[in-house]
Amino acid sequence: LERLFPLSALRARRDQRVVRDNARLQAAPLQLVEDFELFDEVQQRGLEPDIITYSALIAACAKGGQWEKAFELFDEVQQRGLEPNIITYGAMISACRKGGQWEKAFGLFDDMQQRGLKADAFTYNALISACGKGGQLDKAFELFAGLPQRGIEPGVIAYNTMISACEKGGRLEKAFELFAELQERGLAPDIITYSALISACEKNGRWRKAFD
Repeated sequence: LERLFPLSALRARRDQRVVRDNARLQAAPLQLVEDFELFDEVQQRGLEPDIITYSALIAACAKGGQWEKAFELFDEVQQRGLEPNIITYGAMISACRKGGQWEKAFGLFDDMQQRGLKADAFTYNALISACGKGGQLDKAFELFAGLPQRGIEPGVIAYNTMISACEKGGRLEKAFELFAELQERGLAPDIITYSALISACEKNGRWRKAFD
């Protein structure tokens, strides 16, 4: 067999299958259940999922609101000796945000920094959103205010995240202050900005302000 198929060729073929199957899992627009079916299929073939595959599946869990399953996968990543990267942590913090687990989100953030990974805008936005959803508005403001010091200029997504946090925390006036600041900085509000502001007005019984 080795004369017909040298070991180097067999290994190359196996590696190509790993790449192909990992790419399928990462790129296919599947629902969460189908993602896991494909993930199981990959492993049943004896192929090893890489950190990109795990990160993609964790992101799918985040999107599907399955934060506990995301943590199971994160544990599996470490048991396999794989190194979580900034994308992995961003997906994990996003999963915590969806699950209202702000404390776990901060735990992941601390772990990421200890590994020497620098958080990007996506990670900070997810962390701010987790604080807002968890009723930790002061922490959200602290993170938001510190973005420029970390080399991140807040964009529309960051402002929308903060406005949504104010909406959840009943801070209508602060939400409109952020809205004004967003425009002063030359940023263009989008449909998410206006939706959050209208929702804030509704929660505070200030319908007239929504029409101003």
